[in-house]
Amino acid sequence: MVTQAARTLLAGLIDYAGLFPPAKKDMASAVEAYARHRFGEHEWMLARFICPVSRLDEFTRHASALLPGTYATSGYRERADVSEPWRLSALIDGPIDANLEAIERFNARHAAEDQGLARVDCVELKVATAAEIDAAIDELPASLLPFFEVPLATDPRGLIAALAGQSVAAKIRTGGVTPDAFPDAESVAAFLRACHAAEVPFKATAGLHHPVRGEHRLTDEPGAASCTMHGFLNVFAAAALVRAERAEGPALARVLGETDPSAFGLEERGLRWRDVVVDPPTLARARESFALSFGSCSFEEPVEDLRRLGVL
Repeated sequence: MVTQAARTLLAGLIDYAGLFPPAKKDMASAVEAYARHRFGEHEWMLARFICPVSRLDEFTRHASALLPGTYATSGYRERADVSEPWRLSALIDGPIDANLEAIERFNARHAAEDQGLARVDCVELKVATAAEIDAAIDELPASLLPFFEVPLATDPRGLIAALAGQSVAAKIRTGGVTPDAFPDAESVAAFLRACHAAEVPFKATAGLHHPVRGEHRLTDEPGAASCTMHGFLNVFAAAALVRAERAEGPALARVLGETDPSAFGLEERGLRWRDVVVDPPTLARARESFALSFGSCSFEEPVEDLRRLGVL
């Protein structure tokens, strides 16, 4: 039985990034997988489809027959008519003005049922300076929630402070396909503390296929190297704890560095890390307004790992 704490933590937690490494699916395979997951047993854990702006037209070509409201004869047709539009988060990968025009065209097209219902309601972009943040915010419409990816090579507090007080969010990159793409626990802890102090929500991306921190292969290629990867339970438990002001300083890094699955529990009393518990209402508030989601190129892998842990 899935506990209420598990549902609270995991609901809408995973943004599907099947187009990106290491999965790197082609568009047809990625949209088919997303459609399948939307009507699977664990659809309640699924959030947005992640797509670069430059590939939105390609998305339209391959996804239209699967989208709600279409008249196509897909395997998902019967339930598609009564489901909500697909939500997308679009990666800004060109001049921001041209990208915003492309998003506007996409949203206008997919507001019509006969085109299939879908909407880009979030964008993601990398920034290196506060000036870049200000310039982007000036151009972005209020209808799009932007996630600003901040580098962790330097102290993130300045850039995150530049996001404070605005309808925006931060983004942290927690891995990749090479060992040097994984920030250490102290860097992730510094990011979480900065977001908490500035009242800025966040999402994470990359390297969070597994619930608990451990040694895993970087890709499925034969002979692929392994490295220590962050766990999404670690990251989101740490976020809930810092939001509840139950973990500070070295304790926060210890949560992120935890490798013992039994140290975590999603119980009726709430989310537990060792002997520290975040009650369900506090956990719900942390998910709603602070720790929003993480991007993963696989949906099956996190689900299977959670099954093995007895969470699902």
